[in-house]
Amino acid sequence: MTASDRNARGAGSIRQIHTGLPERAESLFSWAVAANGTLYTAQIPVSADGALVSGGIEAQTEQVFANLFRTLEAAGATAGDVAQVLIYVTDRAWLPFVNAVWLRHFRAPFPNRASFVVAGLAREEMLIEIVAYAGVGNNA
Repeated sequence: MTASDRNARGAGSIRQIHTGLPERAESLFSWAVAANGTLYTAQIPVSADGALVSGGIEAQTEQVFANLFRTLEAAGATAGDVAQVLIYVTDRAWLPFVNAVWLRHFRAPFPNRASFVVAGLAREEMLIEIVAYAGVGNNA
């Protein structure tokens, strides 16, 4: 059996985390999964109804972090369980605002973090996306 055969049949130890964000049958991804004690999640600025949040980088950053913490809660994790966060923005000038939101959610010792300025994200209107990895218990 090849790796692609295993993936096509479904991963045995990977569990989908139900975040309350809209899940679509035709979607090619899960909002969050847990495997081997680690939560893997990527968050974009969409609201609970699936609409992309308007209002610029401030509103989108707030939504991305709200989605992250909703996902952590659904997985039985907290900010203290977050080991690494990758932040993607489409303009370097927005990093100070992202940092201000970050400091409202995380305290020292901080998760490992990398920030990237990218030419664009999956949807043109998206200004920020984050990827996070957190430790979770066996009940995730």
